[in-house]
Amino acid sequence: MTALGRNLRAIRARAWIRVVAANRELSWLLFDTLLPALATAGYIFVYRALGAPAAYEAYVVLGGVMTAFWMNVLWGMAAQFFWEKDMGNLDIYMMAPISRMSILLGMAVGGMLGTAMRSTVILALGLVVFRIRFEVSGLAAAAGIFLLSLTALYGLGMMLSSLFLLFGRGAQRWATVAQEPVYLVSGFYFPLRDLGFPLAAASASLLPLALGLDAIRQTALGPGTGFLPVHVETAALAALAALFLLCARRTLQAMESRAKREGSLTLKWE
Repeated sequence: MTALGRNLRAIRARAWIRVVAANRELSWLLFDTLLPALATAGYIFVYRALGAPAAYEAYVVLGGVMTAFWMNVLWGMAAQFFWEKDMGNLDIYMMAPISRMSILLGMAVGGMLGTAMRSTVILALGLVVFRIRFEVSGLAAAAGIFLLSLTALYGLGMMLSSLFLLFGRGAQRWATVAQEPVYLVSGFYFPLRDLGFPLAAASASLLPLALGLDAIRQTALGPGTGFLPVHVETAALAALAALFLLCARRTLQAMESRAKREGSLTLKWE
């Protein structure tokens, strides 16, 4: 079998495990779909009680959809190699005649499919229960930007997977600390431009989540509330996606080189 064939089979295998594991226990479906949707509903009720414009309710729904994917990237991608090391599977990954990128890509594809159910429930909640309205003419563009955002987002997760493995539990602690600040600076529940230009620009430069969510809102809800024009944000997303994927490849190569050279995948002080 060719190297390409082995890597394609590795991608399919890892994606299949993610999809099956996400639906193996019925109680998980409840916890991963209905309960997270309650937080989105809570924000909608707050905006309605305050008399905020209806567009803010749509901001919350789209932010809730992207929250699911961010959590999957943070804990289902970035921390995965560290967890695999604890379970004893990392040695098998390192010895397998495949690229480590194919393993992470399979995790990304499976994670996208598994997380899509939770996101669909949140979106259905907004459309059916709260009667949120989107511009039909912009949905095709929004779908394209959404896929580009996921590419950049999971590229970031691939890059972070090596750092999580290198720094061990210290990286997980920092990720937990940064979780709520990321929600804030990404504008999950309000327009990104409300942060002010300096903070919004810094967030858009580092987090594809902020750029993608802002661009999707502009295409699905209409222009006028975005931080930057849609075409600028789309180009920036494409650049971030290429950068993160390249950095992911470099960090994985550095991780393998360290393992061969020092016989360790974590810092000595960890």
